Amino acid sequence: MPIPTPFHSRTAPLCTTFEWRDWAGYLAPALYEPAHDREYYAIRNAAALIDVSPLFKYEISGPDAARVVDRLIPRRTTNFRVGQVIYTPWCDEDGQVIDDGTVARLAENHFRITAADPNFRWFEDVAFGFDARVENVTEALAALALQGPNSRAILRELVAGVDFDALRYYHLARGTIDGFDVTITRTGYTGDLGYELWVAPEHATALWDRLMACGQSYGLLPAGMVALDVARIEAGLLLIEVDYKSSRHTQTEAQNSSPYELGLGWTVHLDKGPFIGRDALRAEKARGSEWALVGIAVSWTDLERLYAEEDLPPQVAGRASRQAVPVYRNGRQVGQMTSHTFSPILKQYVGLATVRSEQAAPGTTVDVEVTVEYRRKRAGGVIVPTPFYDPPHKRA
Repeated sequence: MPIPTPFHSRTAPLCTTFEWRDWAGYLAPALYEPAHDREYYAIRNAAALIDVSPLFKYEISGPDAARVVDRLIPRRTTNFRVGQVIYTPWCDEDGQVIDDGTVARLAENHFRITAADPNFRWFEDVAFGFDARVENVTEALAALALQGPNSRAILRELVAGVDFDALRYYHLARGTIDGFDVTITRTGYTGDLGYELWVAPEHATALWDRLMACGQSYGLLPAGMVALDVARIEAGLLLIEVDYKSSRHTQTEAQNSSPYELGLGWTVHLDKGPFIGRDALRAEKARGSEWALVGIAVSWTDLERLYAEEDLPPQVAGRASRQAVPVYRNGRQVGQMTSHTFSPILKQYVGLATVRSEQAAPGTTVDVEVTVEYRRKRAGGVIVPTPFYDPPHKRA
């Protein structure tokens, strides 16, 4: 049975829909109001507060901590500075992705890793023989994501000890709010300007209350998983067990994915020292990858036509879909679209898809399966780069 997060006493009264999801064994609001529209537009036009405490959190510390992290991830760590955060996958010995997340360098020999799945045993195995300690700090940290164009202005009013004009994208800072410590990372899962705040659980409710009170004049709203799902697809961000399967959970070799196949080749530095999966990834780089992750923009004209054939208006707005549908090229299936949604801000139906590498070039025309009144049809689409939505203020 899912358990409450440290913010549950605040989120529960606001969740008027009583619709909750099980996120890593914790209760997570799906949406607070009968429709997720206001929560979504808060992310894109104002500010939204999202409880992300269910993320798994691990800390690696000790004299060999940097060596452990360097062995664990395919990204180069020689220029990984204290106060920096990086996004990365990590792989098994065959170069297949186990999980992906962020790594924050809190001190010279102290790192914090966030993950979607439990990874404690794997991290301990990787650290075996090194002078380093792996600790599961999931329950020792409460976390909130403050996302949206107004997020910086809200934090400026609340946080002491942080220069938000100097806090760069994917970096962290430490400050205080009403005397309690808070670590702030300029990260998030929405593809917008945003921050994640990490505090001890005993300060969780105070943090929520202060943010909500200060954010009222900035249009701040709590947002749930439904709105977050739309935003993360617009941002081209992957979701484990939806857009790819962890190699720990796959049942066949074909279900595995390498970083190259997930569009994460930029995180693989084959010229660094030994890391887990390097030999397999080097071989894949030489021969080429079978699959590629792409964005697809679906033709609105086709969607209107397919629904009109059933005397209906297009019924594609609303919640994002995690139901995979086939992708075709010249009548032959070449992949599947795994996450797809109508983007309210782009006024376009878009999706993340895995297709054969030879069909992955931007501008390639494809067809995607659409079900209208129980009938499977095909709408045209075109392969486009991701992210679909990438506002300049995200990094400014």
